[in-house]
Amino acid sequence: MTDAERPSQLKSRLILLLIVAMFFSSFFIAWGLRLSGWTPSGSKNLGELIQPPKDLSQAGFLYADGKPYAWETEKHIWRVVVVPDANCQAACAKMTDTLLRVWETQGRQADRVDVLWFGELPNDARKFRKLFVMQPSPALQAALTQTSSADSVPVYLIDPNGFLVMQYRPGFNPSDLRKDLARLLK
Repeated sequence: MTDAERPSQLKSRLILLLIVAMFFSSFFIAWGLRLSGWTPSGSKNLGELIQPPKDLSQAGFLYADGKPYAWETEKHIWRVVVVPDANCQAACAKMTDTLLRVWETQGRQADRVDVLWFGELPNDARKFRKLFVMQPSPALQAALTQTSSADSVPVYLIDPNGFLVMQYRPGFNPSDLRKDLARLLK
């Protein structure tokens, strides 16, 4: 090898090392950020994420008549969950109307949303095809981050695999739930 070829070969090796370093540096930066616990500040969801998600697929939900609720993960059904207070009447009747409107706005995707109501429906509740009255579930109650009262009802989302993933605090904007569902159902 001549002296003229050595700088050229050294330059080529340095360029190759620089390319390899640039390629792997993004992995090391991402790994470092992950270990430090950093997450991006902006997210697209409007509800609050539940961290960590809670697995309810084995909770054994029962319809009000005692029949078991089947998860059927292959159908990719999202569940909107409401656990009202026993004394909830006016707020719960309003919530059923709100959930009907949110469900209807999903259009052809509405069949991929089940609304699970854990407790008794109020007398003047708006009923619809995908509103299912369920028996109270101790496993669900233990997983919830908020409790209902007679005049405030939080709403939760369970993903198709049975994980409790999102919550909407009492008084939430129904448009937030509608937008989140529309994004999730795509």
